[in-house]
Amino acid sequence: MKHLMSPLDMSVEELDKLMAIANDIEANPAKYAHACDGKILATCFYEPSTRTRLSFESAMMRLGGQVLGFASADSSSASKGESVSDTIRVISCYADICAMRHPKEGAPMVAMTKSRIPIINAGDGGHQHPTQTLTDLLTIKSLKGRLDNITIGLCGDLKFGRTVHSLISALIRYENVKFVFISPDELRIPDYIREDVLIKNNIEFKEVVKLDDVMPDLDLLYMTRVQRERFFNEEDYIRLKDFYILTKEKMELAKDDMLVLHPLPRVNEISIEVDNDPRAAYFKQAQYGVYIRMALILTLLELV
Repeated sequence: MKHLMSPLDMSVEELDKLMAIANDIEANPAKYAHACDGKILATCFYEPSTRTRLSFESAMMRLGGQVLGFASADSSSASKGESVSDTIRVISCYADICAMRHPKEGAPMVAMTKSRIPIINAGDGGHQHPTQTLTDLLTIKSLKGRLDNITIGLCGDLKFGRTVHSLISALIRYENVKFVFISPDELRIPDYIREDVLIKNNIEFKEVVKLDDVMPDLDLLYMTRVQRERFFNEEDYIRLKDFYILTKEKMELAKDDMLVLHPLPRVNEISIEVDNDPRAAYFKQAQYGVYIRMALILTLLELV
């Protein structure tokens, strides 16, 4: 039985196969409309989510399956003190596969050790968000035609942004990927990413504060919001939340084929006027999130 805790749980070859299935789903949705008839997905979300939870539910329903679950810890037996281990033992009796989001790092891993069904990590604290990474990879591959030979700028909250950490770890496996990290000093990438992931693997990267200076160099710009829920100090959040705002004027500095990605939700780090730019790919990205989760569910249930 396979689980997905990290994007690195899959080899490059397995990722290629998964993305090929996702592209086939996009091209031939009717072919997969009953692939999960009689199967049930449990969504165990211990912290709020709109896109991730609903995209999992949409994915399973588009495959003909059904969904049950909870959308916050308050609406589950966790509010009574039930452990993740006990919850997943029970969920294993009710469902065929489970997507779990939890504010504590490693909680889905604990669930995996006690589960009788495949577990998908749908985000654990500031640690990993593998299905967002799969979404990002599919978006880049589908719209750019490649995952190698790119320069990607990651902008905003690079310290707490689990989507950023997962994406970096996944992209270093492809040839000639260069990173530009754009953040205030307080929100720079963590030391373990810099030392253990980038430097250890001889990956080319640079860290800058000003977005304007590097816009012309980028093939992809990955914007992130400054996450209020990761801050201990409200004053720090208020001071940093508007540090970067992508505007129409800034987009004029970029290449004609540069893509703008964002894991969403957006607050105000991308001006709404950018939405009409053909290079703005973040809503397409959300659609690709459904396709890749459909492919993942099929793969983990061994239905493809």
